[in-house]
Amino acid sequence: MSGSESRTLDARCHCGQVHLRAVGRPIVSTACYCESCRKAGALFEALPGADRVRNSDGSTDYVLFRKDRIACAKGADRLGEHRLTATSKTRRVVATCCNTPMFLEFTGGHWLTLYRDRFDPSARPPVEMRVMTRDRREGVTIAPDLPNHTGHSGRFMLKLLGAWAAMAFRAPKVDYVKGALDGHGT
Repeated sequence: MSGSESRTLDARCHCGQVHLRAVGRPIVSTACYCESCRKAGALFEALPGADRVRNSDGSTDYVLFRKDRIACAKGADRLGEHRLTATSKTRRVVATCCNTPMFLEFTGGHWLTLYRDRFDPSARPPVEMRVMTRDRREGVTIAPDLPNHTGHSGRFMLKLLGAWAAMAFRAPKVDYVKGALDGHGT
């Protein structure tokens, strides 16, 4: 592995009882403005002791990694899932010890979307682009300092496809999440 391929990033919950380890370069780092991310962010921020997950403009910063490059190093028994609806293909995973959102997973996907704020500030990959800007809150003006996409850009989709090809088109299972959060849907 090259230096960037062997890089290790650690993502931790607020109290430190949950620790995820990511190896290698991320697929992409984004700020998402979609309605479901905003809704989930509001729900998570309302939990006792929870930190903010949304930026002041309503977006949420994420870092996407291949599933085969993420491991739960500590605290798997403290991870619980939340789905916005019973039929949602997206599950968001929270450290139940301190109500810290850790990542989201698309059913059948080959990547995990980690909340960027879970990484140490000195190691956080910079946001490369903004996606789903058509869903932003009314009145939010977006700066032109990064590529801004109304949906998921071609570049975003090519990065996901390239990562999947590098994994021989596999989609590993994430088996360290124990179940649904009590009182927060299934």
